[in-house]
Amino acid sequence: MTQIGIGILGGGYMGKAHAVAMSAVGAVFDTALRPRLEMVCAASPESAERYRAAYGFARSTGDWQALVSDPLVDAIVIATPQDTHRAIAEAAFALGKPVFCEKPLGASLDDSAAMVAAAEDSGAVNMVGFNYIRTPASQFARQLIADGEIGEVTWFRGEHTEDFLADPQTPASWRTSGMANGTMGDLSPHMINGALALMGPITRVIGSYETVHASRPGGAVTNDDHGQMMCRFENGAMGQMYFSRISTGRKMGYAYEISGTKGALRFDQEDQNALWLYRSEGPEATRGFTRILTGPAHPDYAAFCQGPGHGTGYQDQIIIEARDFLRAIETGKAIWPTFRDGHEVNRVIAATLASADAGSWKDISDF
Repeated sequence: MTQIGIGILGGGYMGKAHAVAMSAVGAVFDTALRPRLEMVCAASPESAERYRAAYGFARSTGDWQALVSDPLVDAIVIATPQDTHRAIAEAAFALGKPVFCEKPLGASLDDSAAMVAAAEDSGAVNMVGFNYIRTPASQFARQLIADGEIGEVTWFRGEHTEDFLADPQTPASWRTSGMANGTMGDLSPHMINGALALMGPITRVIGSYETVHASRPGGAVTNDDHGQMMCRFENGAMGQMYFSRISTGRKMGYAYEISGTKGALRFDQEDQNALWLYRSEGPEATRGFTRILTGPAHPDYAAFCQGPGHGTGYQDQIIIEARDFLRAIETGKAIWPTFRDGHEVNRVIAATLASADAGSWKDISDF
């Protein structure tokens, strides 16, 4: 076992999740590289010191450049706002340090393109944080599709729906300012990434988006509340996706349905330990969707629990990401999703927004 110094930029919601994951991943997966929480950075030295004490880091700083350049920090985790991603990543890659960056990759298509170039020029390991597709159930769904268990896929429907801004009296905040923080910038990347993982490349899109609540207590809303798209996949399948932060009653509506010539799949993150599978076989009278509860027979489940049906949770998805990042560093081989995969998600989003503004289909190849 070899220790590796981890520096995490951002100590809030995702910063904490990554700190916990790095603390646990060695025990869960018996990784060859064992993370050492070396340094945490936050917006001020005072908040960074609070995070250091709470999460168990050796040191703290309010200067991201100090963290990136520190010789005891071997690998970087970026869990800061999107508009900071590019500068941090470029500085880390200039030093040849591996970088894990939370989604979405940068605040614009130009940002993510530059980050891909910096990553690939450096040759350093790079990954993007798309955790929901890593549930044992969704990993199993990918296997079933790849193995042809539901035949040729013909149709995909996906959504990422939540209701944290469903109440129009919820005050304005950073989430209601700037397109990068809107629904298409914040929520859609997860499901678009999921669609690409399950179905393959998207070639064309047409979409629409709108701001339902144009003002809130405290200020005007300058980004979108919900959006939708129709798309065509490279394999010929049709698709549609919907994204919303005002979907009343939905808490983590990361859900998809996939139809094939021999069967179908359904999944909903609010019931993340179950996958529904339909097989077109046997007498019609006995056919129906089967609810498969995840267990040790499914990908990455057994490392957490030996009992079928006991289930994994959100934090476990982040631990799986940490395992993959460490494995990529150990082997020097890229593990999906890389920065280029994150940029592909941004290309689909850019094409969707452009199609909405133009009122016409757009080819992803033009972005």
